[in-house]
Order: sequence, then structure tokens, then C-alpha cells
Amino acid sequence: MIVPIPGEAIALLTFPGVIVHEAAHMLACRLRNVAVFDVCFFRFGNPAGYVIHEPTENFTSVFMIAVGPFLLNSLLCLIFCFPALVPVRIFDHVDVLSMILIWLGISIGMHAFPSTQDAQVLWNQAKRAARNFNPLAILSFPLVVLIYVAHLLSFFWFDAIYGFAIGLGLPLLILKNV
Repeated sequence: MIVPIPGEAIALLTFPGVIVHEAAHMLACRLRNVAVFDVCFFRFGNPAGYVIHEPTENFTSVFMIAVGPFLLNSLLCLIFCFPALVPVRIFDHVDVLSMILIWLGISIGMHAFPSTQDAQVLWNQAKRAARNFNPLAILSFPLVVLIYVAHLLSFFWFDAIYGFAIGLGLPLLILKNV
């Protein structure tokens, strides 16, 4: 039986991931010269964080703003967890710092997927950009479907499974032969 846990409790336990997710949106806006009007890195409520920015018709900007959290959160999840697993896996030494880094990495990885609102904006802009044969727009369609599927599967803890897979599974596969 799957036990539902309120989203606010998950957000509180994984707040670093919420903060990094919103920071990634904001960073993408800054890199693409899209004005940011308001940012909330973490709050109790739904959504747990947000970035309000000016609309843009530039598809590359739309893509980077929507997908930025997936790229940054996934990368940081791996960066935090991999070195923390080395002493655990190689030396069979578990320490507090390793556990904190693993929690931090998995928390960040769990919030990698863009929101359905980001997916909707990406979908609408991709339809327009695809008419001009923009290759990035054409590649965006399966990505948007993946985002929606990930959100449907979040009921079954897919976001947590993803965080553990990137944070623990991938490093353990790499360290398997060590």
C-alpha cells in the first residue's frame, strides 16, 4: 500500500532541492537576459517555490528556463552523492558528513523535474518553433511528454526514485568495479 504524505512535508524534508530548482530557473533567466520579477526559493505552500519572469518568444530561452532545473539538479545530485559514497563503498566507512551529503544530493535530485506549468509553456512554444523547423523545438516534444509522465508517476514516488537512481544508483554502478 502506498502511503500518501503531504507535499509540504516532502518539501520540508527536501528543501535544498526546492531551492536549487528555483535557483536553476533564475540562473537560466539571467543567462538568457530574461527579466526576473519575483523569486521565492522556499515557502510552506503550493508551490513550494517559484520564479516569475517576463515572457519570451525566444525558444532557446524558453527551453533553458524550463529544463534548467532538470540539468542542474541532476548534475548536483551526482556531484554531492558520488564523493560521499566513496568512503562508504570503498572503505566501508559511514560518517555523518557522508550521510548529510547523500541527503543533500538526493533532496536536490528529487526536485529535478520541471513543473507541469513549465512543460505547458515549453509545449506551446515548441509547437510554434517547430513550424520553423527548429531542431531544439522538435526534440522538446518527447521531453514534455516525459515531464508529464514523471508527474503522473510522482504519485508512486517517481521523483524520489529518480533522486536515488541518480544519487546512489549511478555512483554505485561506477564504483562497482572498484
